[in-house]
Amino acid sequence: MRRAALAAYLGGTLEYYDFYLYGTAATIVFPKIFFPAGNPALATISSFATLGVAYVARPFGAILWGHLGDRIGRKRTLVMTLSLMGMSTFLIGLLPAYGQAGTWAPILLVLMRVLQGVSAGGETAGAASVAMEESPIGKRAFYPSFTMSGIAGGLILSAVAFLPIAAMNEADRLAWGWRIPFLASALVLVVAFLVRRTLAEPVIFEEAAEQREIQKLPIVTMLKTHPKQLAQVALMTLSSVPLIVMQSFGLSFAVRAGIASSTMLWVTISGNVLSSITIPLMALLSDRYGRRPVFAGGILLCAVLIWPYLSAISALDVPLVFVVGIVIIAVGSAMPTGVYPAFFAELFNVKVRYSGMSLGMQIGFVVGGFTPLFATTLVGGSLDWSPAAWIVSITSVVAAAAALWARETNRSSLEDLGNPITRSDRRQAHV
Repeated sequence: MRRAALAAYLGGTLEYYDFYLYGTAATIVFPKIFFPAGNPALATISSFATLGVAYVARPFGAILWGHLGDRIGRKRTLVMTLSLMGMSTFLIGLLPAYGQAGTWAPILLVLMRVLQGVSAGGETAGAASVAMEESPIGKRAFYPSFTMSGIAGGLILSAVAFLPIAAMNEADRLAWGWRIPFLASALVLVVAFLVRRTLAEPVIFEEAAEQREIQKLPIVTMLKTHPKQLAQVALMTLSSVPLIVMQSFGLSFAVRAGIASSTMLWVTISGNVLSSITIPLMALLSDRYGRRPVFAGGILLCAVLIWPYLSAISALDVPLVFVVGIVIIAVGSAMPTGVYPAFFAELFNVKVRYSGMSLGMQIGFVVGGFTPLFATTLVGGSLDWSPAAWIVSITSVVAAAAALWARETNRSSLEDLGNPITRSDRRQAHV
């Protein structure tokens, strides 16, 4: 259990250091490097579009890695997802700028972002499945939650990596400084790779293989047997929207309003340092009181708090930005984040778990990944932030409703997960 949790933590740290590093760079640096000069607003929108491309690629990654994870095993698949993410991020740090390569610069950037998306399409689902399948009832959300603590760690690392870059003079930052955080991802990759290679396959997966229950086309089987659960996971994944909007649109909007980018990076760092502690605590709450109430309660809190958060940015009220931003990250978002690695995995049977969880999540991420673009386009050059707040609130309510629609799984046995609902499940749901 501990080894699976550690591997999940380090893998999540690397994957999302790389993934969110791109989000920060897409706001601060890429519009000035990879796109033609002369129209800053158009360059920012184009940069956010490349940010969203990875979310379009994620479902294809989910299909690929889900198939491999349910066919050849979790361990080997997770080593491959990790390697692809590390390679594509490292190569971003070597790309030529628009002034050197012309239109090839954004084309190559998009290609690397697509590879990042393909990798991310199978990472969380695989790591969460391994950790959940190795955990006992009563701790089945706690151990997988370290996947998400790792993601918080990746967010912290990506923000910390850009603090000295943001403090540079612009000429050095655009010439070479921005490349350093991308090239440094190689160090995290080596550590995570060595730990992940020590993993063993979960016993329940090995038993399924011994009993010849491995499916030739797991995704086809999943679509036939778990269509409702797929829809539930896709809708619940919209719980990612508050953090995505804060990380990308919120940063861009704050800089335009007059708040320094380094200040906003410190909001992200502070919130995620705390969330690395609160996420496992929220997971323990769901082990005790149920997945659904913790998940739904947290995302509804985000739906409310996004309004004072964006209002504080508009009013240049930095102390309030810090307080509300940290509460959203470390409490509101930490509640569904601590729950969903177990909750999503528990909705599927072991034979199709990797495929179902990964595809469902990535369908939701396709919508979530483009919300900064939608928000930026709707807000335009004004300081009317309400369209962005409405996007966060509406998607959050939808995610909460999907959580209440899903089956409560915190006390189901590992063997019963993803099977038809039993009488005991109905009694538990009623209680």
